[in-house]
Amino acid sequence: MTIDSELTIPVIDLGEAQAASRIARACADTGFLVVTNHGVAHEVIDTAWAAATRFFDLAPASKMAVAMPYPGYPYGYAPLRGERLAASLGADTPPDLKETFSMGPIEVPAHVAVGGAADPAEAFVYEPTPWPPAVPEFQPAMESYYTAMAGFAGRIMTVFAEALQLPSDFFDSRIDRHTSALRVLSYPAVTEPPQPGQLRAGAHTDYGTVTVLRADDAPGGLEVLVADRWTAVSLVSDSLIINLGDAMARWTNDRWRSTLHRVVTPPANLAATSRRQSIAFFHNANWDAVIECIPSCLAAGETPRYAPVTAGEHLMSKFRSTQY
Repeated sequence: MTIDSELTIPVIDLGEAQAASRIARACADTGFLVVTNHGVAHEVIDTAWAAATRFFDLAPASKMAVAMPYPGYPYGYAPLRGERLAASLGADTPPDLKETFSMGPIEVPAHVAVGGAADPAEAFVYEPTPWPPAVPEFQPAMESYYTAMAGFAGRIMTVFAEALQLPSDFFDSRIDRHTSALRVLSYPAVTEPPQPGQLRAGAHTDYGTVTVLRADDAPGGLEVLVADRWTAVSLVSDSLIINLGDAMARWTNDRWRSTLHRVVTPPANLAATSRRQSIAFFHNANWDAVIECIPSCLAAGETPRYAPVTAGEHLMSKFRSTQY
């Protein structure tokens, strides 16, 4: 597969008159888009970004103090080479050259809080996040960002519903108890040659409904596979990157794309100055929401490509496959 510098990911101003139709077209063509005029407060984004940088600047021991307490735990710090994202698609690759901190839902449903979850895996999604005492502003900054992104993703889902010829509130009852996760990522400067096939984030698709990404512009960045060609995602000032996850592809019977993407290692001559950071919000449907083919996405005589599955079952099967 080749790198294509001419392919472009669409940049859409959410305030423009044709935004909804352009979003629908991007979901079908690339599964990726860059949005401006997104309405998320600059202060919320900037505060979270600064707090993330301060966290990743901590000494290793301070970061490890809030490490995921055991392999496969969903939240907390994961050090460099702690994950292989390509494994979610069955690929056997070296571990990724990134470090992360993940948090889960802020509010725990009452039935889970009192130990009444019917599925033990559901309680797992609501496990507590260990917060770093060395950066006291980190937790409030991340929780504010999580809340803002949840609201933004909800607005995007309304646009999706209308684009799919559904009532605008179609997804509301399916995401009002969403099990979304937030992850801040640091890609340190590459100081030694990567192993064969090793990337900053291996090629993968996301698992849920939609991912909202804030990223910086540094060597060794995000690439998307479109028409068997890898293309870099160009960053635009004050923008957010949106991509669809597997759940949305299943809901639309693959009319809309959950697109393979990766974060590549930088060129050797730029490796020493290639530190990179991003914040990803992974929006998921309610744990018990059923992901099945939307009727408007099924043509006459066509059959659904996927069996119905709950969002929780789908999410956990993907998550477990990435653990190193």
